[in-house]
Amino acid sequence: MTLQTVGYRIGDVVGVASNDESFVGSYYEATVVGELPDGKVYVVQYKNLVMDDFSAPLTENVSRAEIRPQPPQLQSTFFDMYQEVDTFDNDSWWVGQITGKIGNRYYVYFENTGEEILYHKDSIRIHLNWVSLVAGASASDQCH
Repeated sequence: MTLQTVGYRIGDVVGVASNDESFVGSYYEATVVGELPDGKVYVVQYKNLVMDDFSAPLTENVSRAEIRPQPPQLQSTFFDMYQEVDTFDNDSWWVGQITGKIGNRYYVYFENTGEEILYHKDSIRIHLNWVSLVAGASASDQCH
């Protein structure tokens, strides 16, 4: 039996992975605004990125492989040491690991850059691994 990938619909909120070497491990929030006829490329409009002239939100074509559903909003008031998390910084979510705590702020280590940065707990969310969608499953069923 072959598993088929389910596509996205116009209006779906998604995360778009950056393929730029300096931004590997980051996901930008976007909304699907179109799909190219081959079904392998989507047109997305970014929530926090704008055109070079600042006139409008940035819109671009991205492959299906670069997109994942927006993770469910799982709030946590406490993170464990060495827990994998997503941290919002520089207009995107970055995957890191908790390495320390001071009050309601946490140190997060980013393996790709070797940096350790202190963040308020409100800028951190639980990291969920993405498993490709299969026919009949909803996007929220595939993050765990």
